[in-house]
Amino acid sequence: MRQKSTSLLIFIGLAGLAFFTIRCTSPGKNKEKGKNTPLLTVNGIIISSQVLDNNIEVIGTILPNEKVELRSEASGRITSIFFKEDGRAKKGDLLVKIFDQELRAQLKKVKIQQDLANLEAERKKKLLEISGISQEEYDIATNQASSLSADAELIEAQLAKTEIRAPFDGVIGLRYVSEGEYVSSATLIATLQQIDPVKIEFDIPEKYGVYVNKGSTIRFTVTGSDKTYNGTVYAIEPMIDVSTRTFKVRARTSNNDYSLRPGSFIKVNLLLAKNKNAILVPTESIVSGVSGQKLFVSSHGVALSRKVITGIRNERTIQITDGLQINDTVITSGIMQLKDSTRVNIKIIK
Repeated sequence: MRQKSTSLLIFIGLAGLAFFTIRCTSPGKNKEKGKNTPLLTVNGIIISSQVLDNNIEVIGTILPNEKVELRSEASGRITSIFFKEDGRAKKGDLLVKIFDQELRAQLKKVKIQQDLANLEAERKKKLLEISGISQEEYDIATNQASSLSADAELIEAQLAKTEIRAPFDGVIGLRYVSEGEYVSSATLIATLQQIDPVKIEFDIPEKYGVYVNKGSTIRFTVTGSDKTYNGTVYAIEPMIDVSTRTFKVRARTSNNDYSLRPGSFIKVNLLLAKNKNAILVPTESIVSGVSGQKLFVSSHGVALSRKVITGIRNERTIQITDGLQINDTVITSGIMQLKDSTRVNIKIIK
């Protein structure tokens, strides 16, 4: 019995020694295994200060410099049309003539009466000088002459309304009437637009108000074209729209080749300021999450996450306003495979 007890104690001792040996050797094997884990090859950039144009892009519309709807002040029949659709007009050019024979006849009659009244006033003036008539009779004669002169001026004003003239140089649009048609002040005859220069109208968020002034330069492109145009701000709406928290800005640009058409949809690029010491990283290096935005930097071959605050974004880069320093190495590829303490083999891209 004693021999059996001794054998059992020996067995238990050997089992314990084996277990202790396994426990002691396992961490070493895991550590050795970690050393043999392959490195993740990624691309990266070394941060340096860069020049950044602080600009914004907004939507705008091209407007004519001047625009009027051609309508007749006088009702009547059109006797002549002197313009062509999509034609040019100079200031003062006669565009449309309304029937005016009746008014001309009235003016002719009044002119004859006016001449007779003037002669009568002259005769009575001479009689007054020799006391041949009273002052009252002379006054009546002069008042009659003045009244007829006023009648003539009224008819001449009515005659002027039968002529539609161009108020400024411009381009005439489509015609909506024909000769012989009866028109009134409600009838649209055509439009006249001055399109050289043209106006650029767009809305700016109120927070950028301090950056926009008269004389500021804008760049813009028209839908369907890659050509870039320049303009100069000449007017700013003083009141902010309370519903959109924006305010209107208007710029002006030349259009001597008539390539810019009023009503066109445009994208306006407005330069607000220039930052000569900006930190920029590729947009693909940024990871967005619930807690904010972060990126990965490489330090001694290990990837470390870094929370950052971003600023201006464009098509390829984004500004970092806090969280990075000059000479930091930012990882720009393999972002989805990274986590803190991942060992990396980084290839610097210049």
